[in-house]
Parts: sequence; C-alpha cells; structure tokens
Amino acid sequence: MKTNQFVAALRQAPQDRLIFMNEAGDVIHSGYHLTEIKAAHFDTVDCGGQTNQWNETVVQLWVPAEADAEYMTAGKFLSIFDRVTAMIPLQKEADIRVEYGDENFFPSLYHVEAVRSEVGTTHVLIAPPVTTCKARDRRIRQVETAACCQPAAAACC
Repeated sequence: MKTNQFVAALRQAPQDRLIFMNEAGDVIHSGYHLTEIKAAHFDTVDCGGQTNQWNETVVQLWVPAEADAEYMTAGKFLSIFDRVTAMIPLQKEADIRVEYGDENFFPSLYHVEAVRSEVGTTHVLIAPPVTTCKARDRRIRQVETAACCQPAAAACC
C-alpha cells in the first residue's frame, strides 16, 4: 500500500481505535507507541547487474513493558504523522511499512496489505516481507509480454 492511500484511509475515521494485525488474527498489543517514522531511500544492484531505486515510509511501533490497555486512535497516529511530515519529506507514493517485533511478530518490516474500518475500529492488515529475485522477475515479465518469436531474456545470475 502507498503512504498516501494509508493516510487517506486513516483520515476516514480518526476517532477509531487503530489495530495492527496479521492474517492469522494476531494483533500488536494495545498501548503501542509510534516511536519513529522513517523516510527510507534504497539504491541497490540486483544479481542481474541492474540498479534499482525506490522509497519507503517506515512507521516503527513499540510496546513498552508498562503499556496501557488502550489502543492508539487513528487521529493520534495521524497527529504524529503530520508533525513528522512537517519536519522531513515523505514520499506520498512510497510503499508504507510497519517495523515491529514481539512474541507474535518476528522483528521485521511488514507490508501494509489493507486497511479496513469497522464500527469504532480501523484494522491495518500487515504481512511479512518475502524475498525474490528481481532479475528473474524481470525476465518473467519480459517473456510474458514478448512476442512468440523473440528470444527469452538471459538468466538472472
């Protein structure tokens, strides 16, 4: 999900409790803090020798030992987010990630898959990242879009 899509979804119901969860139904504990927002830029070279660039917005969540029983509201999350965007440039079209880890969630940068609102609650569905080979993915896309008579692209590594 893009940063602007995520923020727009939260703005629909600022009074809602904001609950982050995975597909198995595990939730990030109540009382979490939004501890940091990062504007991340990546410059990489894949195994096919091609350079890649992209931006991500990373929101870091943390649950202190003395966490209270209340979930943060979407409005409170947005007030922190808006304060940060006034201080550092965040790319609206960047993918948004949630950095978190506890006994139910392996520490990682989770993808935001969907935001769903129900009465009084906004659920943010997060999913762990997966690895892939960009060169292989490029080759598959080229083969899928190439005419039948064109030779396939070279292997990745």
